[in-house]
Amino acid sequence: MAVGDYYLPYTSTPFEGPEKLLEIWFAPSPAHVPDAHAPKNGRIGLRNVPKQVWEDMLDIVKCKVLSVIEGEETDAYLLSESSLFVFPHRIILKTCGTTLNLLGLPRILEIAHKFASLPSVYRCFYSRKSFMFPERQLGPHREWKDEVSFLDAIFPNGAAYTVGKVNGDHWLLYLTTPGQSGANGETAPSSPISFSSSPLHSENGEENETNQTLQNIEIDTPFTQDYTIEILMSNLSHKARESFFLAPPVQDTPSESPSIIGRTLSSTIGISDLFPPHLTTLDAYAFDPCGYSSNALLKWSDGIEDGCGGEGYYTIHVTPEEGWSYASFECNVPLSTSPSSSAKDIPDLQTLIRRVVDIFQPGRLSLTLFISNANNNAEEDEDETAVEAAQRTFKSALTAQRSVSCSSGGSVTGDGSEQKDRMLYKRTDKINYQFGGYNLAFASFEFR
Repeated sequence: MAVGDYYLPYTSTPFEGPEKLLEIWFAPSPAHVPDAHAPKNGRIGLRNVPKQVWEDMLDIVKCKVLSVIEGEETDAYLLSESSLFVFPHRIILKTCGTTLNLLGLPRILEIAHKFASLPSVYRCFYSRKSFMFPERQLGPHREWKDEVSFLDAIFPNGAAYTVGKVNGDHWLLYLTTPGQSGANGETAPSSPISFSSSPLHSENGEENETNQTLQNIEIDTPFTQDYTIEILMSNLSHKARESFFLAPPVQDTPSESPSIIGRTLSSTIGISDLFPPHLTTLDAYAFDPCGYSSNALLKWSDGIEDGCGGEGYYTIHVTPEEGWSYASFECNVPLSTSPSSSAKDIPDLQTLIRRVVDIFQPGRLSLTLFISNANNNAEEDEDETAVEAAQRTFKSALTAQRSVSCSSGGSVTGDGSEQKDRMLYKRTDKINYQFGGYNLAFASFEFR
């Protein structure tokens, strides 16, 4: 299983790198959860759910917890197939391979109701890139229409979209919006006001004295923008892929743990420097014989100029085998489209895209920026300029002539060779969408 310039080990069975991404909001913000003013050991809402309960849910999905980092606002679980993020008011479940992501949804709804007194869903999002090997998927994930039917059975009035070329790389999205009618039990989307329409009960049956508070919060809580950038990359270069294969063990030498190897690899290839290290808590794992996953929690209030901020995350997952190589990057820290002033700052969007792409050197990639606006009206144009600014940044980051630094000391093209000042990519798709309360910028690029 040696790694060298002429041979990279691979498995005979293709692995589906593109992830299924399920995000469920049970309240508009942490301030809206029933126990927001009565934390237990500094934790509220879904963060009070015991780890074993989440692990039992993940058994349904067919994946396991490898490690977890606990932040001030978020718990980040690194999984055998991608990641789970738990916030007080929402949960993000991202799984790859042939995992049964959506089959975990009914159990997640039960957990939220039982352990966090959150009986209603405020918003639900489900998205994924087109599969490389759709015939290998199981359950409702065999076809997009089956996934939509599964979600429609839980959420009446959900909406499904296909973004991009149906016969090429495309992105699939299902979402619900708050305040829709046609409730299906207690799992239907509901507006913030509906949280106070009936008493909420804790696990011991006692009524929570939070109903009036929830109504007041809806008036007093300022709008906080929801922001998610994804960079979905395939056809990684040979030079990029080889870093993610483990070297053969040396006889009579104790082997290092996958976590230590993962952190060392993160530092070696530049993942640790995507964001300022002093703002980052990184959890990484190197798989045997190949593959890589990492979660990071980011304290980004110290790295931006306007003084606001919080705790964000990024997550990276890599499938390096030739023929189905894939890497994904996802982050929820709002990034400026203007140049950052210092290396100690949170990077601007263009800088981050270039850093990620320089590490993985993909032959093809898609970018999505999903960003909320203050109004739930799809006809509002308030954030249209932000989406257009993102599209301009996507293009300038990937098509502008520049010198690309890499770990070998040179610049890289899509096949892993070194070259200076090269027009790297051409844009093949540019699509903007407006949804109720959210705007989307989608773009695809391929190596020239």
